[in-house]
Amino acid sequence: MVKIKDIEIGEFPLLLAPMEDVSDPPFRALCKKYGADVMYTEFISSEGLIRDAAKSVQKLDIFEYERPIGIQIFGSEIDSMKQSAEICESANPDIIDINYGCPVKKVACKGAGAGILQDIPKMVSMTAEIVKSTNLPVTVKTRLGWDESSKHIVEVAERLQDVGIQAISIHGRTRKQMYKGEADWTLIAETKNNPRLHIPVFGNGDIDSPQKALEYKNKYGVDGVMIGRASIGNPWFFREVKHFVETGELLPKATLEERVKVTKEHLEFSVRWKGERLGVVEMRRHYANYFKGIENFKPTRTQLVTLDEYEEIVEVLGGIMDQYGAYVD
Repeated sequence: MVKIKDIEIGEFPLLLAPMEDVSDPPFRALCKKYGADVMYTEFISSEGLIRDAAKSVQKLDIFEYERPIGIQIFGSEIDSMKQSAEICESANPDIIDINYGCPVKKVACKGAGAGILQDIPKMVSMTAEIVKSTNLPVTVKTRLGWDESSKHIVEVAERLQDVGIQAISIHGRTRKQMYKGEADWTLIAETKNNPRLHIPVFGNGDIDSPQKALEYKNKYGVDGVMIGRASIGNPWFFREVKHFVETGELLPKATLEERVKVTKEHLEFSVRWKGERLGVVEMRRHYANYFKGIENFKPTRTQLVTLDEYEEIVEVLGGIMDQYGAYVD
């Protein structure tokens, strides 16, 4: 049984990656329903939390059924990160997660996210201070290094463990790679196999099929996998991976009927949580993924991303089975 401190999370846990503008409560509810073992919020700016910025504070919303859930924070100032960890603790999550992996320029070039991989001593000091500032288990999400010449993840993971983190998730690319090329899991395995490391190590990057999840489990020996892009518009992915890891059998893909039903659920929660205007607009990024692979779907997708009224969108969704049922196995 894999544990993050005292929290049992399964034999081979599947973690939902924190994804900006994706892993909000409506999306997390669906991933939980279909088998995610641990989830993280979208990453939250420490400076935003301290300034009480509405967008940052709203990201602290968590629900009982989501547990265990971690709130993920990012920032470049140690004092701000400590303060934000204390603010997060008052939202009563199970875990505080530190983002040392985001490669986006506006984050990394300010020394936050993956930017801190250029200053490992600061990364270790910041982590130590955050661990001291909270009673919750602290975990870290990071990358192999800043670039090809600085892939020090084996040593970095050990140093972070020594200052008190309880688990580490490693994306198998450098910051310089962004999301390009293939993720390199050999250094994730080396980190896991370091005899001095006794915290769970979760691998992240390119898990896009149940077969690959099982292959990487066996080949690299990780304690679990963190799943990001493969789950967008496809919360069933967790169910499919779990079933394949346990039985070696592939489940049938979600039917069109199930895709419509879940899209409606997602939209309804989105509108309930964010209000109609924002809920409708922010849902637009999901339709292409929910209905990927359906022949001649473009006109309907155009409707879904241009309509502004919730009821009108529900009506369009309601007609999808009649219109496209013949195109789907």
